[in-house]
Amino acid sequence: MNDLRPPGHQAPPQARRYDLLIFDFDGTLADSFPFFLQVFDTLADTHRFRRLERDRIDELRGFDLPQLMRHLGMPRWKLVPVALQFRALMAQSIASIRLFDGMRELLRALAARGVRLAIVSSNSEANVRAVLGEDARLFCHFECGAALFGKRRRLRRVVQGSGVPDERVLCLGDEVRDIAAAHAEGLDFGAVGWGYSKPEALLAHGPRLMFGSVADLQAGLVSRATDGC
Repeated sequence: MNDLRPPGHQAPPQARRYDLLIFDFDGTLADSFPFFLQVFDTLADTHRFRRLERDRIDELRGFDLPQLMRHLGMPRWKLVPVALQFRALMAQSIASIRLFDGMRELLRALAARGVRLAIVSSNSEANVRAVLGEDARLFCHFECGAALFGKRRRLRRVVQGSGVPDERVLCLGDEVRDIAAAHAEGLDFGAVGWGYSKPEALLAHGPRLMFGSVADLQAGLVSRATDGC
């Protein structure tokens, strides 16, 4: 696990063991950002908001969702139709979406150690299961189709259904809104730096853990995995 915290931050907290890992999907498990960029102009033109400036992608990855929406001139009420069309477009091209390299091996290693795995995603369950393939069986709970600002309630539903104490739960994701949802429920959060948001933007919101690569994630999670549930 890389310590990507800026100077002045406290040392990484003492290692904590986790019985339940709740993953985001897009940008965390699945490498869907290239597809997002591919279809964004279609979404923008259909729903009448500004296209992404390709020469500013790196800068825009530092924005949280409300900041990005303001930049694009997209009112909040358009989130639902935009998300629905994005899911439909992905379903048509689902064969092109892959898990990040090394992610399948990590999920299998965690499941073999008895760690419970769950997914909370704004994407559809059909899309998520299609990308996971046979490895969908490794997950005990799917909460999909969540509103882009509605993950908090879904996280609580997963935790309550699992019976795992809050302090033994780790949420993993790649966006500021994922951190906010976990923190609102009093859950630990591990940020991943290879998804939609820049690591610096994630660190500014105080995740408990920061992972710079899938290998880094594997090293950090397996060491915190419990043997058996």
